[in-house]
Amino acid sequence: MKRKSHTCLIAMTMGIVFLLTAVLYGTINSQLSDATGLKTDYRLLGRPLYKLDISWPKYTEHFTGDVFGVAVNHLAGLVYVAQRGDNVPKVLVFTTDGDFLQAWNTTTLEMPHGIFLANASTNPSVWITDVGNGPYGHTIKQYSPSGKLLQVLGSSGKAGSGVNPLQFDQPAEIFVHSSGEIYIVDGDGGLNNRLIKLSKDLQVVWMHGEKGSGLAQFYIPHSVAVDAYQRVWVADRGNKRIQVFNSITGDWLGSWGSCFTEDAPYSVRLTPDQKYFVVVQLNTNQISLLEAPPVGVIGQCRVVSVIQLAEDIKPHLVDLDLKTGALYVAEIGAQQAQKFTPFTLGTSFL
Repeated sequence: MKRKSHTCLIAMTMGIVFLLTAVLYGTINSQLSDATGLKTDYRLLGRPLYKLDISWPKYTEHFTGDVFGVAVNHLAGLVYVAQRGDNVPKVLVFTTDGDFLQAWNTTTLEMPHGIFLANASTNPSVWITDVGNGPYGHTIKQYSPSGKLLQVLGSSGKAGSGVNPLQFDQPAEIFVHSSGEIYIVDGDGGLNNRLIKLSKDLQVVWMHGEKGSGLAQFYIPHSVAVDAYQRVWVADRGNKRIQVFNSITGDWLGSWGSCFTEDAPYSVRLTPDQKYFVVVQLNTNQISLLEAPPVGVIGQCRVVSVIQLAEDIKPHLVDLDLKTGALYVAEIGAQQAQKFTPFTLGTSFL
């Protein structure tokens, strides 16, 4: 009798442990209300690595256009949000705590697409790709943190494929490495389907620029990131894959496609600890965290966690706070940017 009771107790304990594990590492349903009373639905699938911060920003009325990109200065505690629309400021600046600081009412930006914060520790600047068709479009612009135009790459208002001088046609995104080297994906549906590496003095180091579905070919390269192991990761949107290159030589290293059978990758970024890639899929309203491979290995992609957003949110591009690991998402459909924080709060990723 005692043995039977003991067996039942063990079985009950194992059941409780299994249930808790399923809740923690399985599917977590969330129905949260923000400060405006609007309900934001999302689900966490797999390992719950991030959760929504409903307090950021403190007031959402500053979003007045379609939000396309976001960039974080982790040292200054600033978040730059790029938006589109008629008679709306093209860049909004918030603190990482959610306070609104300023808007850039610049006339030099037409249709911002990608946005990147460079040189946070020395001389910070904000780079923005402009896919507009007007007199300032088809360019990549560098601004001061307060919105002063510093320089322009490309031929303003003129789409092209030249490299000397540089020309762009709807450049999608830019990534400025800590070395000063620049990586550009040029082709948000325009003439070009290129990955370009520029030296610190803006000379072309190497380039892949052929349209197609073969190795080192692209169809709408949409986002680019460089990891700590001299590898360049490109969201090859039209081909529903991520391609990988050696950042020094430009050699093709591999491709990930098995994770993107339902929808293409739109954005690719690394968590500060270099353990995960954050990849956005706009049409399925998903933010996926993929396991980053060790140095010397590409292998196959493996999804470890998914943030499933509500229908028609349309997440576009993302950026991460390199100090706290917080994830910021630009959402076209919802016309907002949102902040997700790691579940292991208080842990520095530096």
